Amino acid sequence: MNYGFVIDNRKCIGCHACSTACKSENEVPLGVSRTWVKTVEHGRYPHVTRSFQVTRCNHCENPPCVRICPVTAMYQRDDGIVEFDPSVCIGCKACMQACPYDAIHIDPETHTAAKCHMCSHRVDVGLEPACVVVCPEHAIVFGDLDDPGSEISQVVAKHHTTVRKPEQGTAPKLFYVQGSDVTLHPTVMDEAQQTFAAADVITEQGGSPRPEVARELSKASSGAKIRLPVIQGVPPRGPIAVGDPLKSGGRMAEHMVQVHYNAQHEVPWHWPVPAYLLTKGIGAGIFLFLCLGWGLNLFAFDSLTMMVGGLIALIALVATTGFLVYDLDKPERFLSIVFRPQLKSWLARGAFILIGFSTLAGLWWAAESAQHLGMFTMPAGVRPILLWLNVPLAIGAAIYTAFLFAQAEGRDLWQSPLLPFHLVVQCLYLGTGILLLAGAFAGLPADMMEVAKITFAAALIVDLFITLAGELGIPHASEVAARAAHEISHGRYKTMFWGGAIALGHAAPLALLVPDAPLAGAAAGLLAAIGLYFYEHAFVMAPQEVPNS
Repeated sequence: MNYGFVIDNRKCIGCHACSTACKSENEVPLGVSRTWVKTVEHGRYPHVTRSFQVTRCNHCENPPCVRICPVTAMYQRDDGIVEFDPSVCIGCKACMQACPYDAIHIDPETHTAAKCHMCSHRVDVGLEPACVVVCPEHAIVFGDLDDPGSEISQVVAKHHTTVRKPEQGTAPKLFYVQGSDVTLHPTVMDEAQQTFAAADVITEQGGSPRPEVARELSKASSGAKIRLPVIQGVPPRGPIAVGDPLKSGGRMAEHMVQVHYNAQHEVPWHWPVPAYLLTKGIGAGIFLFLCLGWGLNLFAFDSLTMMVGGLIALIALVATTGFLVYDLDKPERFLSIVFRPQLKSWLARGAFILIGFSTLAGLWWAAESAQHLGMFTMPAGVRPILLWLNVPLAIGAAIYTAFLFAQAEGRDLWQSPLLPFHLVVQCLYLGTGILLLAGAFAGLPADMMEVAKITFAAALIVDLFITLAGELGIPHASEVAARAAHEISHGRYKTMFWGGAIALGHAAPLALLVPDAPLAGAAAGLLAAIGLYFYEHAFVMAPQEVPNS
C-alpha cells in the first residue's frame, strides 16, 4: 500500500466542500485548517483567470517532519500515510519548520501539532477520506499508488501531473492535474501585492478601513449588530483595480496576481529561540575558551576564574533549558525527549548533548568550588580529564543547532554549510566577551584576560566576515533563501541588522578594545552580546516570513 491524492484542477470549482467536510469529520477547531482551497486571480484585464488549489499535507515519501520530531509524535505508517499522535506531542513546532508546504499547524485546543492524515480512521475500515466522498465534481482522487489498476494510478499515468516544490526532495504524494504556477509557487507575488480581494472591498487605498466601514466596525465592541455599507459608485476592489479608479492615480491593472483566499499559519518560533541561541552560546563559549586555554597552557589554571566563569556559564545553560521549555506548547511533556526520544531528530540529540555538557560541567564546577573553599581535594589527574571531556561537549552544545536548522527544510536560509563553524565563532566571542565583563569587576587573572581580549577581537572579525561575505554575501541556492537574506539585509530587519548586529554588535566592541581599559572591555563584551541577539532574532524570524503556502 502506498496511499496518495490527485487533485484535478480541471474539475475543481472552489466550493470548499472538501475543507468543510474535513473540519466536520475531524472536529478541526475554528481558526485552523487541515485542508483549504487556495484561490488566486491572475491575468490581464479583461482576460482574468481564477485558479483553485486544494492544499493540505503532501504525505511525502521522504517526510522531513518525521525526522525532526523529537518524540515520534509525527510518524509514517506502512501504507505511506504520515500520521500524528497528539497524546505524545510536546508542541515544539519543529515539524512546522521542517514542512516546506506549511501543512502543519498547532491545534488551539490541544496545543499539539495537527494536519491532514488522510482520514486514516476511515481508511482503516475501508472508507475513503471525507473530502473525496463530498467533492461534487470528483476532483479529488484517493487510492493506492502502488496498484496499477487503481483509479489514482491510472490518472497519474494518463495525465501530466505536478507537485509542489519537487526540488525539496520530499517526494510528495499529492499530485495536481493542470496545476497552476501561480498557486503552486507561493512566492510568485511581490510582498506589496499580498492582499486579499475579499478584504479590499471595504478598505481605502492604503489598506485602512473606509470611514463609513470603520464607524460600523466600532459598534461591534458594544455587542451591537453591524452593517457594512455598500459604497455607491465605487466598483468592486479586486485584482483588476490598482488604487481607487475614482481617485487620482487610480488605474486598471495590467498583468498581476492576487490571492483571493488562503489559510496562513502563524510563525512558529519567536524571541525565545534567539534568546536560547544567545544563552547557549555564552555557556558553551565560556567553558570552551577556559578548557582550551588551560589545556594548551595559554594561561595558568585559576580557581577563582573557574568559580566565577563556571557559575555564569551554568546559569546561562539553565536559562537555555528554561527558554526551550517555555517555547513548548506542551511544556509539561518536556521530559518525553529523554524517556521516549526519536534519535534521528537533532532536537532530541541536542537535548542529550546539553544534559551531558551541563551535568559534567556542573560536577566539575562544584568540585573546583569545594576545593577552593577548602572543603574537598580533587584527586591528581582528574582535572585534565574533566577539562578535555568538556571541550567536545561544549563544541557539540554550540553547533548542534546548525544540524537542527538543517532538518528544518521549510526554511532554506538555515540550510547553510557555514552555520556549524559560524556558531563556534559566535560562542567564542560570546564566552570571552562575558569573561571581559566579569573580569572588570571580579579581578580575574591578567594573563587570562589578555588572551580573552585577543580571542574576542579575532572572533568578532571572523564573525563579521562570515556574516557579510558568507551567510548573506554568497548567492543563495534557492529563491526562498535569497528572499529571507534580503529581508535581513535590505528589508524588514535591515535596521536591526545594520544598526544592531553590525554597528552595535561588531564595530562598537572593536572600537572599545583599547589597552588597560577593563571597563571599556566590559562594555565591548556586553554590546557584542546585545548585537548578537539582534542578529539571531533577524536570522530566526526572516526565513519564517517567506510564505510556504
